[in-house]
Amino acid sequence: VQLQASGGGSVQPGGSLRLSCAASENIINIDDMAWHRQAPGKRRELVALITRRDRTNYADFVKGRFTISRDTAKGTVYLQMSSLEPEDTAVYYCFARIRYWGEAWGQGTLVTVSS
Repeated sequence: VQLQASGGGSVQPGGSLRLSCAASENIINIDDMAWHRQAPGKRRELVALITRRDRTNYADFVKGRFTISRDTAKGTVYLQMSSLEPEDTAVYYCFARIRYWGEAWGQGTLVTVSS
């Protein structure tokens, strides 16, 4: 299973971006999907997670600003990011846990927040 992420780019503080990530196959067996991020010199951290039943969990640092959603039939996960701050600058990775198969990571998409 491959995950293809898109939607990264450069934005000014206070701006918005929407990330998308689509699975290539085995869509019917995808359970949890999530976004992680890794800033320069820092460890990768969980941003948001959504279960197959659309239960969501967010890191404290994005609550109220980011929204995760998914289209289960298409094997796609989204991350709507608003009120972006320079501290949100990072490479964002999508993640999926697939039953009977394992875990998959996307290639990463860079988000830069700068004035």
